[in-house]
Amino acid sequence: MTLWFRFFAHWPLWALHAIGQALGWLAWLLSPSYRRRFVANARTAGLSFSKVIGAVGQAGSMSTELPRLWMGKRVPVSWGETSLALLAQAYQEQKGVLLLTPHLGCFEITAQAIAESFSAQHGPLTVLYRPSRKPGLAQVMESSRARPGLDTAPTTLAGVRQMIKALRAGRAVGLLPDQVPPDGMGQWTSFFGKPAYTMTLAARLGLQTGARVMVLWGERLPWGQGYRMHVSDLGQELAHDVDAAVLQINQAMERLILSCPAQYLWGYARYKQPRQDAQT
Repeated sequence: MTLWFRFFAHWPLWALHAIGQALGWLAWLLSPSYRRRFVANARTAGLSFSKVIGAVGQAGSMSTELPRLWMGKRVPVSWGETSLALLAQAYQEQKGVLLLTPHLGCFEITAQAIAESFSAQHGPLTVLYRPSRKPGLAQVMESSRARPGLDTAPTTLAGVRQMIKALRAGRAVGLLPDQVPPDGMGQWTSFFGKPAYTMTLAARLGLQTGARVMVLWGERLPWGQGYRMHVSDLGQELAHDVDAAVLQINQAMERLILSCPAQYLWGYARYKQPRQDAQT
């Protein structure tokens, strides 16, 4: 696995994205269950297939860009208007910054861009991650994400404590709140008008630490031009009740996804039943 990643890490980004586009469409054509879930999720969000057709290929690019992002040379990253200044202001408040992003665009690049821009002055960014169940891929993930300015926190109690400590020290923490958590670590909450088992961790971190909650995503630019970071506030102060805060975060994710539905991972099983095993 490592050898393959090292091989593709030297490829230009446009070529990796082109291969990903082809693989994304191949997966679409070969898997009826994937097609049904993709279309059903888009319809639940009120979108026709014509609005999300670009996401078929983007799902493939999300995978094929990883060797370059994890092991290759630095890729071009720009910041959306006001995004860099807004994030700098949040850091300066020294209350901690809780960064939330859905499965939209390239979420790997968001962590790298923030670590590169802010870790020297404000300390490392801590990101929540779930180790891969494939030993080869898990090894690649762990070695590639162990980079300056970026700490990782596992999906365990120790990982939660690590994130709380980082936020209380005025540092930043990042996670994907639209992942389906293991049973007992979430609650059923509306997502695009349909009940979805949703993690409560993001809401509890915000409420417990008083951190500033922000939403962001990394736009994948065409023709391998790189990525553009988009950062904004949650929209309003985080609700003081956990149930209300979880719904509020889901609604913020909905708005972010609808801003660019062609780069959302519509094939993700967002409405599935949670697993019983916390390590799966």
